[in-house]
Amino acid sequence: MTKIFCIANQKGGVGKTTTAVNLAAALANIKQRVLLVDLDPQGNATMGAGINKSGLTSSIYQVLLGMGDVKNIRQRSEAGQFDVLPANRDLAGAEVEMVELENRETRLKDALMKVADEYDFVLIDCPPALSMLTLNGLCAAHGVIIPMQCEYYALEGLSDLVNTIKIVHSKLNPDLKIIGLLRVMFDPRMMLSQQVSAQLEQHFGDKVFKSIIPRNVRLAEAPSFGVPGVNFDTASKGAQAYVEFGKELVTRIKNI
Repeated sequence: MTKIFCIANQKGGVGKTTTAVNLAAALANIKQRVLLVDLDPQGNATMGAGINKSGLTSSIYQVLLGMGDVKNIRQRSEAGQFDVLPANRDLAGAEVEMVELENRETRLKDALMKVADEYDFVLIDCPPALSMLTLNGLCAAHGVIIPMQCEYYALEGLSDLVNTIKIVHSKLNPDLKIIGLLRVMFDPRMMLSQQVSAQLEQHFGDKVFKSIIPRNVRLAEAPSFGVPGVNFDTASKGAQAYVEFGKELVTRIKNI
């Protein structure tokens, strides 16, 4: 059965897109069929997968507004060996245009159902806000992967996100649950990082992934080359950490 996961956090700059792109590549490297859905108007996941967002003739914008379907609009990331439903600035206008449409919260879900059986994983990179776009992602997903930095501001944002997920679960998507929390940009030399990491483990228990993504220059450099960090420098600590995370995720969902 296809697993559809949102990569979400209402706080910006926490590594959502880095996680989405590199998790997609890590899963593809272990022979999983993956579709990466870019639901952010910035189109960073699209670019990070090696697809030029400025050259798009159609994108997820057309899918959400019923002017195209996923099968015709998806593109292949040769750099990552997975499929991408790309995004660009056009998507910013979808927020307003979707307000008047029927089933506005489930338009992405309905579109993905037509291709879901072609994939093992569908990963949705959500924008850093609780918007109509994020709501579409949450309504389409079976679960949420939450990347977060180990700092106190991140803890405050986490409680807001957990409450949002509970509301969507109770009112719109009873299948939705938290798959796990992924610690990213982790610096073990900082006492604060270790303290917050320990608090997460204490409070969320086995919902915290064992994999930890370190702060890594090679991961940061990869998007400018249009290659997922996992494939950009396979020997880097960041790439190896995402590979281990991909394996952990596959193992975890077998036990869900």
